[in-house]
Amino acid sequence: MASVKIADVIVPAVFNPYVIAEVNRLDAFVQSGIIAPDSELDSLASGGGILIDMPYFNDLEGDSEELSDDGTPLSIGGITSGQDAARLQMRGKAWGANELAGSLSGTDPMAVIGGKVAKFWIGQRSKILFASLKGIETTLAATNVYDISALAGDLGVMNGITTIDAKQRLGDNSDKLVALGMHSAVYSSLQKQNLIEYTTTSDGKITFATYLTYRIIQDDTMPNDAGVYTSYLFGAGAIGLGNGAAPTPTETDRDSLAGEDILINRQHFVLHPRGIKWTNLVIAKKSPTFVELATATNWERVYDPKSIRIVIFKHKIK
Repeated sequence: MASVKIADVIVPAVFNPYVIAEVNRLDAFVQSGIIAPDSELDSLASGGGILIDMPYFNDLEGDSEELSDDGTPLSIGGITSGQDAARLQMRGKAWGANELAGSLSGTDPMAVIGGKVAKFWIGQRSKILFASLKGIETTLAATNVYDISALAGDLGVMNGITTIDAKQRLGDNSDKLVALGMHSAVYSSLQKQNLIEYTTTSDGKITFATYLTYRIIQDDTMPNDAGVYTSYLFGAGAIGLGNGAAPTPTETDRDSLAGEDILINRQHFVLHPRGIKWTNLVIAKKSPTFVELATATNWERVYDPKSIRIVIFKHKIK
């Protein structure tokens, strides 16, 4: 049977939205609600420009006033606004292999290829996310970071008490935290202590791990620096996601003499920790590198700290 060529099964206009849908379906951060796809961000990411401005209104301030029958009017207060800003991520990848689709006979080639491309982009989004979280650590150090890694014994490890202390960084907004991202080594440590519970969704179809009622997401992209682990408490919608449109999202090519099929996929998207503005101060090219995303001077807090639905928890494990 003749090999299936990439160009025979990949229709670019169909393939790119298929990949985006698959990424969102398979990404645990999206399924947990931490990363929230946003149609407004989709529009902004597709509207041109590399800096995405996101204005917001601050909470109302001041005290109520006593009503009077002597004609004294109420004073008129104002409402102030601020501006968050995100960076458009512009990334792409090309894959080539001799008779790339030859092993796909008897299957749905587009589904197989699309699944592999989607898993690749899930991994890339994780790297972008955790590089960004590294970058915002300095600007959140006094408010949304809880670091016990230098303490001895149980005082320096993740356990029930220290996790509760970590969530308290958000004070009375801590009830908005819904999930806990951790390295697999942290997860294994909690398993050994019989601290992991499992929850089934209301339809009885999905079972997921929880710790102190927080849904657990394992990802080995999360930092491990010589035994100091960084875990993250997240609120729903802590990370905004907007999918834009690269000028040519998907292309196929073929080197006929070499018998090599080539698939090229490009993605434009916004993946932004809400409330921490991208300053664009240290960047060399059109799209930030992982190192630049992790550079503290590229970030500035603009929300009230308790309105930022992220707590960065640095600790050791048993």
